[in-house]
Amino acid sequence: MFDNLSEKLDLAFKSLTGERKLTELNVAESIKEVRRALVAADVNYSIAKEFTEKVREKALGTENVLKAVNPGQLMVKIVSDELTELMGGQAAGINLKGSPTVILISGLQGSGKTTFSGKLAHHLKTKRNKKPLLVACDVYRPAAIDQLTVIGEQIGVPVYKEIENKNPVEISLKSIAHAQAHGFDVVIVDTAGRLAVDEEMMQEITKVKEAISPNETLFVVDSMTGQDAVNTAKTFNDRLNFDGVVLTKMDGDTRGGAALSIKYTVGKPIKFVSMGEKMDTLDVFYPERMAQRILGMGDIVSLVEKAQEQFDEVEAKRLEKKIMKNKFDFDDFLSQIKQIKKMGDMKSLLNMIPGVSKAMKDVEIDDKALGRVEAIIFSMTPQERGNPELLNMSRKKRISKGCGQDLNQINLFIKQFDQMRKMMHQMTKMPGFAGGKMPAAPKAGFRR
Repeated sequence: MFDNLSEKLDLAFKSLTGERKLTELNVAESIKEVRRALVAADVNYSIAKEFTEKVREKALGTENVLKAVNPGQLMVKIVSDELTELMGGQAAGINLKGSPTVILISGLQGSGKTTFSGKLAHHLKTKRNKKPLLVACDVYRPAAIDQLTVIGEQIGVPVYKEIENKNPVEISLKSIAHAQAHGFDVVIVDTAGRLAVDEEMMQEITKVKEAISPNETLFVVDSMTGQDAVNTAKTFNDRLNFDGVVLTKMDGDTRGGAALSIKYTVGKPIKFVSMGEKMDTLDVFYPERMAQRILGMGDIVSLVEKAQEQFDEVEAKRLEKKIMKNKFDFDDFLSQIKQIKKMGDMKSLLNMIPGVSKAMKDVEIDDKALGRVEAIIFSMTPQERGNPELLNMSRKKRISKGCGQDLNQINLFIKQFDQMRKMMHQMTKMPGFAGGKMPAAPKAGFRR
């Protein structure tokens, strides 16, 4: 996501290397490259032109300000601020008022509405302590109801459905009555995908909205469609006057044009971004954090938040005691791997660390590496996992056969584990040690 844009913007700022201050000449050169980068990212040319004009005015207006900051750093700061404003300025919260809160999901065919509905239900259940009800109102697409039912079972959220009823207005109204009767505080109505040019389908969803008066209407759009996504959002907004946008498939090969310009064009904020098929891959959209990530400045706040979600204070204290006694074992290591995997894929996590995205540009990250480490540990007996010292050559050979990996790989992993354990034990003797934090897993799978 945004890799090409980040790279092109980085090149634009390099033109200021060695300059002592911002001038009309060097600003013009840098601005021209920034505009090219935005257009290449599928941002509408008029938006890119207006954006870069604002950057130019601010850059030339800082001639006698922040003299301690070099021109390149100053330009990055200005572009970061303007990108943040372009994408909405501040995070837009979701309206959860109402008893129950009714959320209407709309969008094109294939945009990922049903998957998003499940992710939103999971998000509200686990992070907002809500009791959601999913509603199957896609009465046209084959297996749509079955898909939502499977998702509901996966996340432990009930699904209201009427197999024989083909009237979305009736189904949605009955679902709200059902929610009120059974104590659900959020109703998420998943509607059928439609084309903006399909007048009959647009009238149908308009009637659904009029009937249920939702507290929140969200428009789900595939971010990989770029500027087309922005144009479609405008058409839908003219009919539905939705409250916010959800960008799906942000982990795909997207140039970023939709994320950068949809707020400017439609006047409605991006509320969520969705990546992957897993139900926990939904994030609130923070314009400032996204701008910083685009510019290679990382997103350490989101990284800390992800870590805190998985942080278990009781487990951390238990590990601290074991580390201090140099008793950290493979079972402990396995529990830490599980926490890391819950946070997301390795590349996404590393890209949140300032400066890492540029440094890791040509490095391939093997997410399966942690799986191979797990396979090695699972091939051990409970006694071996709890007592790493038991691993002699015959045991290692058995583990090698059990996990299907070369004996040299087993030896290397065990050697690295032993080194890591010793290092962790040494850290407990340092002033200010706060336990429970484990260094990165050995052989995390980087290769050039």
